[in-house]
Amino acid sequence: MLDTALDTKVQFLHGFSHRTRIQILDLLRTGEKTVSEIMQSVSGSQSSISQHLACLRGCGLVSGRQEGKFMYYSLSNENIHKLLNMFDEVLTDVANDVNSCQHQIND
Repeated sequence: MLDTALDTKVQFLHGFSHRTRIQILDLLRTGEKTVSEIMQSVSGSQSSISQHLACLRGCGLVSGRQEGKFMYYSLSNENIHKLLNMFDEVLTDVANDVNSCQHQIND
């Protein structure tokens, strides 16, 4: 694999590497939301949520549209929705292994 393709893959996967970003992605599976709506469901300050949304946009996972004074965020396309569903399916199969992993993450 070319280094640029690998770098692109790593950058894409970075969007999935934080608990808050996963919470945001799971929330957006039900439809578009404003930052305020996201803040009601995901713990964090507006600044923190906005930074995570910027990361998700930069990774191509989330898109935003402006309507009046509000920005509405949604999953960038149906393939992202399918990928999140696939994660859930795979995790069902490997949950015990993941939970016993010795390399625990720290947020």
